[in-house]
Amino acid sequence: MNYVYEMPQEMLQEASQKGNVERFEYDTQTYDTEDSHAMHKGAWVYLPYGYDASKQYNILYLLHGGGVDEDWWFKMFPDTVTILDNMIEKQICEPCIIVTPTYYRGEEIDKNAEFITEHFHQELRKDLIPAIERKYSTYAGGNVSEENLIRTREHRAFAGLSLGSMTTYRAALYHNFDLFSWYGPFSGCCGPNGNRQNEVKRICETLEAGKTKGLELDYLFCCNGDEDIAYAEHVEIMENAVKESSVLKQGENYDFFTIPGGVHDMKAWQLHLYHALQKFFN
Repeated sequence: MNYVYEMPQEMLQEASQKGNVERFEYDTQTYDTEDSHAMHKGAWVYLPYGYDASKQYNILYLLHGGGVDEDWWFKMFPDTVTILDNMIEKQICEPCIIVTPTYYRGEEIDKNAEFITEHFHQELRKDLIPAIERKYSTYAGGNVSEENLIRTREHRAFAGLSLGSMTTYRAALYHNFDLFSWYGPFSGCCGPNGNRQNEVKRICETLEAGKTKGLELDYLFCCNGDEDIAYAEHVEIMENAVKESSVLKQGENYDFFTIPGGVHDMKAWQLHLYHALQKFFN
């Protein structure tokens, strides 16, 4: 696969075969140890052109960054949908379902970022994935028992940008490695106040524990720009993780894509998604 550092212009032209973005709502709860309460939340679901409920589709759960919500990828930046339509029409990636939820729970603000990125794992596992994959035609086949979701993990990916990148590590990798085998952290791992060595330790321990259980990592595709505010910590953590982990193999199940001059913005994140979808599910 050849990396590019600017989105190809043909990806931004209106496609003739257009997918559909629809609203999905589900019930969940806060899962706090104290004062847990029920919530009703929403996400957006991209269904590829020609979506056929009699077929099975790979699925990507895709998160936004801090201070915004589930509208980010598809509603605030509708050209994301155009990019997806073109990728599928031109057979650059396989048709897949993409879900954009939010980790926020009502009126939360980013001072709770550390808690939110870690804590989302319960909602993700217990409510969001079962609700989505009960309705849409994924490889789970409508059977959302934990056993079956684990069995079909190689058809499920998780990616996110910025605070969503931190969530990719904390909620999807560390806590739900048995449900996902493809990961796309875009712009960061632990944040400016995080413990970098602790993140290295958690990455290595998660991958080793998974390996002993027969859970393979299909691909961890890290992305950043070399002028992104989250670049230094992300690179340091992953370079050390590669050195210390027996699981991570450059070019086989891991890569770090860097955009020269890339910054912390949507132009970079869309390019990360463009490359990630060419890695995932292959």
